[in-house]
Amino acid sequence: MKKKIFITRNIPAVGVKMLKAQKDFDVHIYRRDEKIPRKTLLQKIKGCHGILSILTEKMDTQAMDAAGPNLKIIANYAVGFDNIDLKAAKERGIAVGNAPCDEVSEAVAEFTFALLLARSRRIVESDKYTRLGKYEEWHPLLMLGRDVYAKTLGIVGLGRIGQALCQRAAKGFGMKILYTDMRQNKEFEKEYKAKKVPLATLLKKSDYVSLHVPLLPSTRHLIGVKQLKMMKKTAYLINTARGPVVHEKALLKALYKNEIAGAALDVYECEPTIDCDLTDRYELRKLSNVIITPHIASATIEARDAMARVAAENIIGVLKNRKAPALVKIK
Repeated sequence: MKKKIFITRNIPAVGVKMLKAQKDFDVHIYRRDEKIPRKTLLQKIKGCHGILSILTEKMDTQAMDAAGPNLKIIANYAVGFDNIDLKAAKERGIAVGNAPCDEVSEAVAEFTFALLLARSRRIVESDKYTRLGKYEEWHPLLMLGRDVYAKTLGIVGLGRIGQALCQRAAKGFGMKILYTDMRQNKEFEKEYKAKKVPLATLLKKSDYVSLHVPLLPSTRHLIGVKQLKMMKKTAYLINTARGPVVHEKALLKALYKNEIAGAALDVYECEPTIDCDLTDRYELRKLSNVIITPHIASATIEARDAMARVAAENIIGVLKNRKAPALVKIK
């Protein structure tokens, strides 16, 4: 009997081809250009041996039970895996895979630094200003931004992406690096003249704060009212990690009160909704000192192809009793 594989949304062809090349796999894909409806998802995964999910699909007890006892692997098409109930997976003997790879780390670091530059030099504001026909003459105070060179960058979470960001900032722009992480990395500190400090110190001393932690109970609302008040009034917050790492209402209030200089956000607490509370007067869209993008930090052809390969390799590895490249260690 063939092993049933279900892919919850179109992914790059390289991953699909790898799975279809397995003669004992029966591969199905939800091909509509939309998030798969929950009812449809629960129907389609019945009897599956493997599920290739994306981060918008909740892989919880209901989904795992709907799939049934055949399910052996959920391969997430993402580096993060907060959409998967790890405890439920462990109880059912289901392996969980994610898709970390160098291509993703480089793409996200690249995009993060692009946001940093765009926010500090007011590139998005300037583009809108020019398109609206407001540029009539050059003058010395037009769209003044802030230098990036030699400023202090605080990196919260020194994983692959945090380190790739540091490489760009320190080597390319001579930025001073502070970081906070569970572990100290002395080799990294030596190479980049970086310093490991407590979060409070990082927030107080950094000109730019960039978030690169996974979404865990311990990191939810890691940046809230107290932390935002610690930041310099001239500092910028950048989030390309997960939305709920930042308490959205606290950030909005801080921005409206000019308690920090600005922010650049690729992820949101109630994503895909940009503002959690649509009834109050605080709106990210109305703030000129905020850049908002639609969760595209890893959106390069190279990165997304690599993610597809890793996700496919995870499924093939588990179902064929081979080594899988990126299985999550479930405690």
